[in-house]
Formats: sequence, structure tokens, C-alpha cells
Amino acid sequence: MTTTTGHDALVTALRAAGESTRLRILALLADTDLTVKDLTTILGQSQPRISRHLKLLAEAGLVTRSAEGAFAFYRLAEETEAKQIADTILAHLDPNDPIHTRDRERRNATRQANAEVAAGFFAANAEVWDRIRSLHVPEAEVEAKIREMLSDRQIHHLLDVGTGTGRMLELLADRADRLLGIDASAAMLAVARANLARVGVANARLAQDDVYALSLPRDAFDVVIFHQVLHYLDSPARAIAEAARTLRPGGRMLIVDFAPHGLTALRTEAQHRRLGIARAEMADWLDAAGLGTVEIIDLPSTDHELTVTLWLAEDGRIITDDTRTKEGAFA
Repeated sequence: MTTTTGHDALVTALRAAGESTRLRILALLADTDLTVKDLTTILGQSQPRISRHLKLLAEAGLVTRSAEGAFAFYRLAEETEAKQIADTILAHLDPNDPIHTRDRERRNATRQANAEVAAGFFAANAEVWDRIRSLHVPEAEVEAKIREMLSDRQIHHLLDVGTGTGRMLELLADRADRLLGIDASAAMLAVARANLARVGVANARLAQDDVYALSLPRDAFDVVIFHQVLHYLDSPARAIAEAARTLRPGGRMLIVDFAPHGLTALRTEAQHRRLGIARAEMADWLDAAGLGTVEIIDLPSTDHELTVTLWLAEDGRIITDDTRTKEGAFA
């Protein structure tokens, strides 16, 4: 649907985008969220200069800012009129332009560096990761609630995104016919394999995969789980949208993560990219992925400063006789 924009708003937006560095920033934010630090590294410019450009883009409504402690993530605006302007501008960019090609390469390198820092933490703590997580909020309480929220119907195929030690596969092995756990870290997958073998889980398999580009077919799973994964990611919205692609009509997505908090030390001590996730932000991500929220549950801790929130969302498409879970994911 085409929308119209007022004269002054359109002029402001075009002026904001009509400068070389700001146009490069818009292109970089097209498919991921970035911090000022990320952009200074990619573009090779000072923090004050980048902040000034971002301020002008935000004032024009082309980008939005989400503050988290001492950090802030920037993304393209999702509001209809501003998004249409940004999309139209970016559609005219030559994808092979050497400036933007170099920017994408540097952005990918920056994202890879961020991922490697997190992966290094996982690898160093692989064998004790479950114990580290238990320090935040009682895992037994969270796991009981997960099983309860998924207890109302049969699960044929289940996908655990960012499976880590494989704990979710172990927890739900008796609730699903077949389970698949994917992770980017080979070290974590090795631990998961050992754990599943130790407890005798035979209906689960593991694979190394990219959360932003899953090598899985559409309509393949009844349930997709993100358990304490999204706060490590540069772009949770992209990960949710990609995982939603693999849900069959009527399928459900269960997300477990921290509510917003002020423990900024977790950025350096545990490589958290985000200090929890707000309900409104999650609602936007789920809606953009075509999922409707079914239930939200908070599990506060009396001993620690972190609250765990569980979101259950559902694919609203109608299940028909022609809609069957695809076997390709387990081939």
C-alpha cells in the first residue's frame, strides 16, 4: 500500500539522506541493528561525527534509537511513511557500488568480530554454561513453565535455535517426536552431543547453522524455541523472522529471555549485547514476523536482579489437510 508524506517531512527526510555518510549509514542499517561503536569502526569516522549523523537521521524519522545502559542500537524506522522513504532511497543504490560494497564487508567483519567474542565466551565456559545460567534465576522454575506452556498439544517436530548445551532438547525430548538443535558454535554442539548421549535422548539431532540464514525449509516445525539466545544477537528481529519462516501454519514460537535490567556488567562479563527485552519491543518483532502473541509470563527472582520472561506466539495461518510438517529439516 502506497502512503503519502507531508511536504516538510519529505524535504527533511530527503535532506537527511542526501549526504554521503548518512546514506551509507542507512544502507548499513538496512538489515541489522548497529551501535555507534560499530558504525565508527565500519566507517572509520569519529564518535562525535557519527553521533551527529545519527541524530539528523533520527530527527528526520529515518532511523530509531533504542537505549540500553551506556549503549544504544540504531535501526531503520519501521513506521510506514518513514520506512517507505528509506526503502525507496535504498532501492536506487547500486549493490555493486564500491563504497557500499566495502561498507558491507566491514560491517560483516564487525559482526563477525562481535560473534567471535561471544563464541569465545561460550567455548571457554561450555562445560559450565548451565551452571552459569542458573545463577541468574532458578532454572527449575523456568523449565517447569516451559513444559507447562507447551503441554496442550502434540509436538511432531521441534527446533531449538541456539541450543547451547542441548538442555531444551533434553527437557522436551518426551514431548516431541523429533527435535533439531542448531548452534553456531562447534564447541557448544560438542557439549550438547555429549549431554544428549549421557541421558539417552535418541530422537534429537544437532547441526551447525546460521541463526540469520537457516538452512531449513519453510513450514517444517510445530514449535521453535529461543531459550536465552536473543540478548546475544545484533538483530533479534531478523532471527525471529527467519525462525518464523520455518514454522508450519498454527505453529508456535516460545521465547525465553530476560526482562529489561540494569546489570551493565553483563555486557563485558557475559557478552550480552542487550540488557533484556521490553514487552513492546518483542511485540513489534513478533508482529513483523507474522506471529500473534498468545501468552506472556514473568518469573521474577527474589534473590537476584534479573526477571525471566516467557513469550508464547503463534503462526495465525489456518492448518489444512495439505499443510504437513516437512521432513526436509531432518533429512
